[in-house]
Amino acid sequence: MTDLDEQGRPNPPLAGDETATLLGFLEYQRATLAWKTSGLDSVGLSVTVGVSSMTPGGMLKHLAFVEDWWFCRVLRDQDLPLPWAAVDWDADPDWDWRTAAADALEELRKVWYDATERSRAAVHAALAEGGLGQLARRKWPDGRAPSLRWILCHMIEEYARHNGHVDLMREVVDGLTGE
Repeated sequence: MTDLDEQGRPNPPLAGDETATLLGFLEYQRATLAWKTSGLDSVGLSVTVGVSSMTPGGMLKHLAFVEDWWFCRVLRDQDLPLPWAAVDWDADPDWDWRTAAADALEELRKVWYDATERSRAAVHAALAEGGLGQLARRKWPDGRAPSLRWILCHMIEEYARHNGHVDLMREVVDGLTGE
């Protein structure tokens, strides 16, 4: 049985091995984003803080893209799925952030949920093939490739940073605070 906190997020194992700990922290961060964006209507999805143009809706769509980019494109060297494959990223590098304003919460959640499911499958396959030390199939321009361990740490950092942003936005919407 998974140890859940008061918001229903899975707590990372206290004494797990490296793989379980990294995956546990990533799942905790994913669950934090789901919690912080739950129950928002179109107004809540569009709220900003200060001069920032980031919104909770944009965060869901952006992190869905980031999931697919790192786990499908970089780790597994697979083509990006739709909607990402149809975007001219050179012409519109903020497409994920910009277009989220026109998307319903259910659509944003589905895009994000589907991306996390693809990511879990990609990680599972990579772990079976070579563990945390497995190098990404897609190389960087200089010929190097990050390990699965590096990608997991990067994704934990990506979620933690953006969850802090969403926490501030959510507080503006309805006063909901918390880690």
